[in-house]
Amino acid sequence: MPKLQRLRADHAPAVLAFELANRAYFAASISDRGDEYYDQFTERHNALLAEQEAGVCACHVLVGEDGSVLGRFNLVDIEDGRAELGYRVAQHVAGRGVATATVRELCRLAAAQYGLRTLRAATTRENVASQKVLTKAGFDPVGPADPAHLGGKPGTWYQRDLTGG
Repeated sequence: MPKLQRLRADHAPAVLAFELANRAYFAASISDRGDEYYDQFTERHNALLAEQEAGVCACHVLVGEDGSVLGRFNLVDIEDGRAELGYRVAQHVAGRGVATATVRELCRLAAAQYGLRTLRAATTRENVASQKVLTKAGFDPVGPADPAHLGGKPGTWYQRDLTGG
């Protein structure tokens, strides 16, 4: 059974392998991170851990029984009880409910462990799979997303109230 784990330094090799193995798959629906991301992965991973330690973000990986990373699920720009959700799952588990189940779990964690009240996520109009994940996980569309936020593509912001109200 895959487990959602808070990102740690020792996850770096598995996260890099996940990103490289799924690069073309991700680039089909979201902007490619570019070669620089992979060339400077260790520095970026360490910087992300420092931001997490500072409370600016809470990053998680979904780890399979074999230790491989099946997905990344991050809460970023944490401030005033709010955060932005970002996620990506490996191509070989896409379409199986993994993203939806993990987003739901992260929503529970966001409220219980991090004290968040509201989560937002943006997705492009073309990314129907992500729209379905967000809707199934209790998010509602709340307005247009700036294309600059989505790699130049038009999209929509989704939001979920975690307070149950």
